[in-house]
Amino acid sequence: QVQLVESGEGLVQPGGSHLLSCAASGVTYSSNCMAWFRQAPGEGREEVAAINTGDLGDGETFYVTSTKGRFTISQDVTKHTVYLHMSRLKERDTAVYYCAARDGRSCGEWLESDFVFWGQGTQVTVSS
Repeated sequence: QVQLVESGEGLVQPGGSHLLSCAASGVTYSSNCMAWFRQAPGEGREEVAAINTGDLGDGETFYVTSTKGRFTISQDVTKHTVYLHMSRLKERDTAVYYCAARDGRSCGEWLESDFVFWGQGTQVTVSS
């Protein structure tokens, strides 16, 4: 049974930093792609960052323009856990953040439709 369990829900002040984590079980972690997506109120789900996972993956990371330089995706291979460290947060970063995994393939273009497994989502609110 595949499980992606996100943690790190919270309220953060603008300009602050925050860390999300996603623990994966039941997926092929040794060579896969895991990513973070987010969905703001009234908006569609959008890409945030992705990483080629595991000891057989190359660890390459991918970002979208709005998060590059502010967010960092990383992994702990031994724990099958992916992290999203967010810094210089803005109010428009407020969203439900979702962890997602592919089916054993590397990220490539990492379109939302490529991801088979999803976490339940965790709320991040940026507000003073």
